[in-house]
Amino acid sequence: MPAGPSISNVPEFSVSEVSQAVKRTLEGTFERVRVRGEVSGFKRAASGHLYMALKDENAVLDGVCWRGMAGKLSIQPEDGMEVIASGRITSYPGRSKYQIVIDSLELAGQGALLKLLEDRRRKLAEEGLFDEARKQALPFLPEVIGVVTSPTGAVIRDILHRLEDRFPRRVLVWPVLVQGEGAAEQVAAAIQGFNALAEDGPVPRPDLLIVARGGGSLEDLWAFNEEVVVRAAAASNIPLISAVGHETDTTLIDFASDRRAPTPTAAAEMAVPVRRELQLQNADLERRLLAAAGRLVEERRTQVEGLGRGLVDPRRLLEEMTQRLDERAERLKTAWEGLMKDCRARLGRLEAALPHPRQLVVVKGEQLAAAGGRLETIRPRLLSERRNALEGLGRVLESMSYKKVLQRGYAVVRGPEGAITTPQGVTPGLALELEFAAGRATATGGEVSGTAAPVEKASTKSPAKKKKTPPSDDSQGSLL
Repeated sequence: MPAGPSISNVPEFSVSEVSQAVKRTLEGTFERVRVRGEVSGFKRAASGHLYMALKDENAVLDGVCWRGMAGKLSIQPEDGMEVIASGRITSYPGRSKYQIVIDSLELAGQGALLKLLEDRRRKLAEEGLFDEARKQALPFLPEVIGVVTSPTGAVIRDILHRLEDRFPRRVLVWPVLVQGEGAAEQVAAAIQGFNALAEDGPVPRPDLLIVARGGGSLEDLWAFNEEVVVRAAAASNIPLISAVGHETDTTLIDFASDRRAPTPTAAAEMAVPVRRELQLQNADLERRLLAAAGRLVEERRTQVEGLGRGLVDPRRLLEEMTQRLDERAERLKTAWEGLMKDCRARLGRLEAALPHPRQLVVVKGEQLAAAGGRLETIRPRLLSERRNALEGLGRVLESMSYKKVLQRGYAVVRGPEGAITTPQGVTPGLALELEFAAGRATATGGEVSGTAAPVEKASTKSPAKKKKTPPSDDSQGSLL
């Protein structure tokens, strides 16, 4: 039996070395590829990375799109979507598998585009972005028209030429890409930018917007099917006309705009009326207005003349009124004289009924003398009653006086600040004044012990030599 090759001659590699070698081989051979396949198992990780698999009838290729590129994809992948993914082939050593790192993604085939377009149209319609109630009326004659389109294409020239022919207006152009990567974001930003202009700012705010692009394939017009463009058009406070593609082309912005034009030239025709037609219309209206005014004046003149024939002659009417005024004046004079006569008669009757002032003085004097006599009669009795009441109150006051208490052996203690009512108010050496029933004496406070304050160096003064100032009854001091 022949001997096999010697094992010792085969190089030995670590798992990591083999994995890195495979990785370098894949990345060197497939530096950048475009792979077409159906999306399967799509998921978005919490980190923002996208994971999916691309498959056909014979094989499956894993794919990953890092978070930094996921937000830049022109479409968002979904399961069952046929796409063309562009990127580089690499390996994932942690699981011994190879994968494509995706940096761009596009739909493969018009059928897939139409399916995505219909799904998106249905979704936005359910949100109410296409409701007729949201649409605004176009201004009859806008002063400023904002146009969102490419500044180098034939579209802007067609719009400007058509406006010049019909009714020249001021046009502001916001240049944007109309297809390719970034076109949708630029168109949406232009719509929002026009809406953000201040009405009294240095750049005038348009009264009408036109979003326009020439014809092309479904892929060429795809930017106007993006959600960001449709939402910007639906949210525009300025009336918006969409003029994307030819008459047979339909994009989602057409449903969200306030008016759809089949072509950019037709959008210019919708934006402004024909100046010559307006001039002819105004001239015709002026002629009809003058004719109608003439007929109205003639009719009113005829009516006035007819009414004038039925009126009374003003001179006759004035004469009748003058005669009536003279008659009223005569009647007023007679009535006034009769009124004065009646008033004088009534005044005479009242005068006869009134008493003479001298009589009133005599009567009031008699009444006053009678009242004085009655007063003299009851005065002694009233004075006696008041004197007895006053004497009774004096006896009550005398019985309530603190001097009655002093006669029972008590004394009033006063310090420099007034009466002292507690032992704590007496301090050593404090000058005190003691009031007894028979007179007053001075003393000096000693040490306080318990509740009693001993009094030292008492000296009695004769009541005749001491000026007495009796305290008020409501602050008598302390009674000892």
